[in-house]
Amino acid sequence: MRSVFTKSIILAVCLALCFSLAGCGSAKMETKQITAFNAPIDITAYGRHAAQGISDAAAAYTSLEAMIDPELETSKIWAINHAGGAAVTVNAQVAGMIQAAQQVSKQTDGALDLTVYPLVKLWGFVDDQFYAPEETEIDALLAHVGMDKLSIAPDQENSGYLVSVQDGAEISLASVAGGAVTGFAVSAMRAAGVNSGVISMGGCVQTLGQKPDGSQWNIAIMDPNNPNDYLGYLSVGETAVCTSTSTDHSFTQRGSLYHHIINPESGEPSNSGLRSVVIVCPDGQLADCLSTALFVRGEREALKYWRSSHAFEMVLITNDWRIVVTDGLYSAFHSNTDSYTISFVK
Repeated sequence: MRSVFTKSIILAVCLALCFSLAGCGSAKMETKQITAFNAPIDITAYGRHAAQGISDAAAAYTSLEAMIDPELETSKIWAINHAGGAAVTVNAQVAGMIQAAQQVSKQTDGALDLTVYPLVKLWGFVDDQFYAPEETEIDALLAHVGMDKLSIAPDQENSGYLVSVQDGAEISLASVAGGAVTGFAVSAMRAAGVNSGVISMGGCVQTLGQKPDGSQWNIAIMDPNNPNDYLGYLSVGETAVCTSTSTDHSFTQRGSLYHHIINPESGEPSNSGLRSVVIVCPDGQLADCLSTALFVRGEREALKYWRSSHAFEMVLITNDWRIVVTDGLYSAFHSNTDSYTISFVK
């Protein structure tokens, strides 16, 4: 079975690609593509410590893959899902992902829910055996969905945290791990002495510093109505850019199009009126959580949350061919399309 983590990270998000890396000055550039979580990951670093930085970043991915892939029988997440309600000890990195998801879930009325994993499998988004289930099948699994089915607490006897889910529930960290793991990898590059670099894992791109010549990075935003093209790009410094989109990993059955971003309330693919949500903030873990949660919530609630948060900026792409950009990105967003109506909001 192909890892559901791979599907959720690569295909639950728009492929936001870093481009225009040429002209970065005379600093030595090293670049490498690795595979982790059954996904291609592009790592680029500059300077005399670039090779070591890339090696350490790659090691961060492989070590975390061993802990959080829900389809890997030796992983911590697999152990939690098969513990029959018993607690499993995890380290601070895994605990931090779960706690970040819990916080965003609480703030968005449950729009982000790690326990939708059985529903993702039911719809065929784990093994690509796509299937539109009957309402009775969905309802049976919804009984085990809800962040209240997930518990986490410090392990008083060992260093780490105790995590458990109610018997019958299962979790996946797919909606948080792309941003989180990429953040850990960037931290590993920084610790190795790298001051300039960029990592792209599916729909999560994270930058380190500026380009060697002092200019900003250009991060492309895929056009969800034309995946072979981009509708614009963001010029950014050191930050994370994470995207969730309905474009990839979808199927048509009985005349209806279904995608992989599941609404925890209905158990069905989200029908919020959005095609893509792009989140920009320094914390990749938070950006990844928010891109999924606000996709499910829809345009009105996403903007309401943004106005109350002051912690991130975003780009919303709607089903009716509109691009909505928060005003913090006014000078950063550059359009490459005449097909959409673009508005900036405060």
